[in-house]
Amino acid sequence: MNDDAVFRALADASRRLLLDRLHQHNGQTLVQLCDGLDMTRQAVAKHLAQLEQANLISTQRQGREKRHFLNPVPINEIAERWIGKFERPRLTALSDLKQELERPEGDATR
Repeated sequence: MNDDAVFRALADASRRLLLDRLHQHNGQTLVQLCDGLDMTRQAVAKHLAQLEQANLISTQRQGREKRHFLNPVPINEIAERWIGKFERPRLTALSDLKQELERPEGDATR
């Protein structure tokens, strides 16, 4: 996976909106994704192409229709790599505090 491509794709609010719409209802066509948006079909198609290039969506032909599906794997990989490592010390500290607070009074062992 290319993190740069994923970050570039996620940097645009319109692309994040399209991902949100696919999260709400996966497998939409271009026409369905355009519904209610203040963008041309061509603009939406370009955004979808960038999302597909970043592997954030996949497409599948069903007859004459092309359906778009969310691929959450790249976002999860970023969360594990970038967010997880920064949260780990905080989670460890919270776990240690929980154990300390739950230890019976007078018990000095760890």
